[in-house]
Order: sequence, then C-alpha cells, then structure tokens
Amino acid sequence: MTEKNEKVRGRALLVGLNCGALADFDNSDEETMDELEELLRTAGGETVLRTMQNRRSPEPGTFIGEGKARELAETVKANEIDIVIFDNEISPSQTRALEKLLDCRVIDRSALILDIFADRAKTREGKLQVELAQYKYILPRLTGMWGHLVRQTASGGASPIGTRGPGETQLETDRRHIRRKIQKLEDEIEQVRKVRGVQRRGRQKSNIPMVCLVGYTNAGKSTLLNALTGADVHANDRLFDTLDPTVRLMDTKDIGEILVSDTVGFIRKLPHLLIGAFRATLEELTHADALVHVVDASNPAWREQADVVEELITQLGAEKTPRLMLFNKVDLLTEEQLPRASGAVYCSAARGIGMDKLTERIAELIGENMSTVSLVIPYSSGGLLDMLHRSAVVKKAEYTDEGVAVEAVCSRQVLGQLSAALRSGGEADGEL
Repeated sequence: MTEKNEKVRGRALLVGLNCGALADFDNSDEETMDELEELLRTAGGETVLRTMQNRRSPEPGTFIGEGKARELAETVKANEIDIVIFDNEISPSQTRALEKLLDCRVIDRSALILDIFADRAKTREGKLQVELAQYKYILPRLTGMWGHLVRQTASGGASPIGTRGPGETQLETDRRHIRRKIQKLEDEIEQVRKVRGVQRRGRQKSNIPMVCLVGYTNAGKSTLLNALTGADVHANDRLFDTLDPTVRLMDTKDIGEILVSDTVGFIRKLPHLLIGAFRATLEELTHADALVHVVDASNPAWREQADVVEELITQLGAEKTPRLMLFNKVDLLTEEQLPRASGAVYCSAARGIGMDKLTERIAELIGENMSTVSLVIPYSSGGLLDMLHRSAVVKKAEYTDEGVAVEAVCSRQVLGQLSAALRSGGEADGEL
C-alpha cells in the first residue's frame, strides 16, 4: 500500500492544448510545458511522458477530444501512469469525463500550483491564504470528486499530487459548509489586512522607506534579500520557495535605513484564486516607495517572464510605483550574452557581484522623494533635533549662537512637518 502511494505521487503524463481559440493566458506551448514539468518536479513528481494536442477549439466534453483521450488512455495503461496533469485549465465536468476515460486521477496546472503552495506555506497568514484558494477551487468540483479520495492531509507527506487538502481530516461534501468556511477564511484574512495596515502606518510614521523585491518565481529574490541586508532567509533553487513575505533592514550611506521586502514569485497562468487570496500580502507593492523587478538573466524566456510580472504589477494597482529592473545571475553568462534594457542594473546575488551599484541605484530611486536640507533649529525647539535623528539622515549638526545648524536628508513628508513645526515656533508632537 505504501509503495502504491509513493507511485501515485510520482509518475505523471503532462498534456497541453495549443488552440487558437484560447486566450494566451489559457493556451499551451513548449515553454509552458517546460514550466509545468518544472512545477511537477517541485511538487516531488516525475514526468514520464508529455504530449501536445493541436485543435481549432477545445472539445466541450473532454477538452482534447474523445479520440485523443482514448489514445491517452492506452498510454496511461502501458506506462503505469498515476496522474495526468493538464497545462490548461479544465472544467470540473471535463475533469470527471477524463478521469472516467483515462482511469486515473486528472488535475490541471492550477491544482498543481495549489498543491505546491499548500506544502510551502508555513505561517498562519500563508496557510489561511492557501486554504481560501483551495476551498474556492474545490467548491465547483465537489460532484463526483471524492469517490476515490476520501481523506486529505494538511501538509502532504505521501499524499498524491493535487490532493493536499486545506487541513480537514475529511472534506465535507456539503456545499453550504464549504461556503461558510470560505466566508470564515475571508473574514480572518480581512483581519490580516487590518493588522498589515496598522504595521504599515507604523512604518510610515517612522518614515523608513520601503522597497519591494518582485519578480518571476526562482529569479533569486530571497538570495538578493540576503545579499542586500545580511539576512539569513532560506533560499533554494526551486519554484515558489518563498510564500510568506520577509522584511529586513538595509543601511545606505546616503539616505540611511531602508526596509526591503521579499514577495511571492509570479508565474505564467498564476491561478486567479491565488492572486485574490494573496492580495492581502501582495498589496504591500502598492504602498512601497519603490520596486526592484528581479529578472533571471540566464533564462532564455526572461522577456516573457518580465512581461508577466509587469502585467501582474499593473493588475495589483502598483504600476505607478517607481521601479528598477535588475538582471540577476549574470555570472552564468558572458558579456555578449547579457540581456539589454534601458536603465537596468546587473548583478549576481549569489556571488555578490554588482551589489554596491545596486544599493546605490536603490538609494537614488528612493532619493527621488528625498531632499537634502540645511536649517538652523533654535535651542528652544531642541526636541525637533531628536525627532530628525529618528526620521531622517542627519549628516551634520553644529552648535552655533542661533541654534543647531543641521544638514539632513529627509522625505518631503518629514520636511513639511519640520517646516510647519518651525513656523509655529514650538515642538512637534510624536514622530516627524
């Protein structure tokens, strides 16, 4: 029985449909099939065979056509395939029809990504978000779904790919119960958003700028975070290694401390359920002072991957946030092989190449909202100097007959608050 479970987790046939009637998001090609194979490897599975079907339009009943489905059934039987994974999104009714014809489990790309997310989420926030996406995925698929899958486990283990559940020992097939569960999870995630809002206001009050690292999955964001901040964030060469956001402090000589935040990697055909569920996390992008778009320079499909990230940045409402394109992993290329983009920076986070230039450019990007000011703070308003030390970079402070002559780098917000306090001739309450 154990041996059978291990085989169920492993042997897979990958299927893609290339079809002019499908939108680019839903279509399949050799590159997306390569990515699907990598996703399966990340989930702990093995690709035995892969096939691409070309049609003018999807077949409503079986998606790929009954003739092709029967051909695949022979392939499944001959090669002891345990699971068939579609690169395209297939409907619940198509899934049931295909499982009946193929006599094995059938899932799509979204289910595979959800499976990986279920395994990787470690914090309560991450688990809540994955649970919500799972329940929304499961709800329309209840009918006939659990005839051969009665139990699920919360974190995987020997569970078959695509069956990691949201944490219940047995999934109730009552739709009303699942809808109540979805509502409860949405309420809890709303609380997470409120907590994040409080934390964000605290950061804004301290006036420490925030930079978010964004990019395609496995572009090297966590390694870059470690290189910039001296953090010790776990980083692996695998897809979706980071689900839970990490924030660390980076010190710059020109504008002082900057908060750097790592984010979940993007991917083509990222399920809309996950974008919605992780919105509480991803909305940090819209409040960042700048974005660093990390691109894997060594990936031949870097341009397509960068386009996916830019599209998702726009979808999340952060398209107006200043950003810098960073080509990472340049140590894997020769000078002639390096991709070119206007204003881009080049580095190898793993080898520490180009980090000084990157730090300088980040400071410049943040500095576009910063001003260098020289002013005299009267001794009667001495408390302003302490606040300035906490909220800006004080480069020089000299004591004169009129007061303390200060040269500082501060944000426009701090400068406005400081000017108002000096005009009033009094002390400012709280942080600048």
